Amino acid sequence: MSATAVYRRPPSAPAEIDPWLLWPATFLLAFGLVMVYSSSIAIAEGNRFTGNQANYFLVRHAIFLFIGTIAASIAFQIPLRWWRDMAPWLFLAGIVLLLLVLVPAIGREVNGARRWIPLGPINLQPSELMKLFVVLYAASYTTRKLEAMGSFVRAFLPLAVVMSLVAVLLILEPDFGALVVILAIAIGILFLGGLNMRLIILLLLVLIPVGAAMILSSPYRRDRIFGFMNPWEDPFGKGYQLSHALIAFGRGEWFGVGLGASVEKLFYLPEAHTDFLLAVIAEELGFVGVTVVVLCFALIVQRAFAIGRQAHLLDRLYGALVAQGIAIWFGLQSFINMGVNMGLLPTKGLTLPLMSFGGSGILANCLALAILMRVDYENRQLMRGGGA
Repeated sequence: MSATAVYRRPPSAPAEIDPWLLWPATFLLAFGLVMVYSSSIAIAEGNRFTGNQANYFLVRHAIFLFIGTIAASIAFQIPLRWWRDMAPWLFLAGIVLLLLVLVPAIGREVNGARRWIPLGPINLQPSELMKLFVVLYAASYTTRKLEAMGSFVRAFLPLAVVMSLVAVLLILEPDFGALVVILAIAIGILFLGGLNMRLIILLLLVLIPVGAAMILSSPYRRDRIFGFMNPWEDPFGKGYQLSHALIAFGRGEWFGVGLGASVEKLFYLPEAHTDFLLAVIAEELGFVGVTVVVLCFALIVQRAFAIGRQAHLLDRLYGALVAQGIAIWFGLQSFINMGVNMGLLPTKGLTLPLMSFGGSGILANCLALAILMRVDYENRQLMRGGGA
């Protein structure tokens, strides 16, 4: 026996979880905690609602992360078939929550929008959970209707009816950003499930003019479009948020002004710890910091699509559609948020997944990651010859 054969190390067993998915997601969650604290110190100290406590948002975000991590740990233990069986009931629960949020005695209104249900010290935002429920339900629906995906009446129409109900409820809040993401998830899953391409084109031909009409008929949406086209025309009015976000990006240059040294977060940039967190990252950590965040999101989306592809090759269609639906969700929402922060898209109230402050969003994102990892885990178990 040769020396090479004697000292050859046995091949290591494949990991139970994809490290290229786990570690970027963990990094974004941890980095988000740091940046939420950095971006919220000034507003927390200067607000009587927070008790003038500088660490108010840090503590709450840490609690949200803890709850999200515990919920994700539990969700990962649940077989995917359970999520498939429960998907219609979870979707129905989401519709009930969207209805409840519109009830004046139940829903909470902030800045003209009624999107939250107060639950003691926290607020539940049903539209965030609905993104996850739509992924699970649309994947379940497509799997059940697989043989009829070319039919308008049998495959497209039933889902279109229930999604129209969801759309009406979101418009009444109003939450146009969540509506765009949810519709994109549903359409994307139908497309990946084999829906007739002519129906997809027909749907888009209907949705595009309807969306344009909604924007033009709403003064505040119309102002956001015009403000986006030239924010410097009215930098103290409709272009205020975008102009200060662009200033933050400009000040950051390559390596930023230093962690905690942002000026724009000092009451200049509204919603710095939620919608415009990336602008603070750009100012404090520069182009390098933003690039790291973009690459992490790109890696998560790529791995989600790859996991879905692997599930499809293993004839696990539901898992494939769930993984790819989560990829569409994270990819589109992060792209819109980044585009808004960089001035590439009109201002829209969508947070940065995994990072921005918000309990409902963090909970939904952690659950989605856990379910995605469960799809990957069951793929690996099946490839080892075990049961899924």
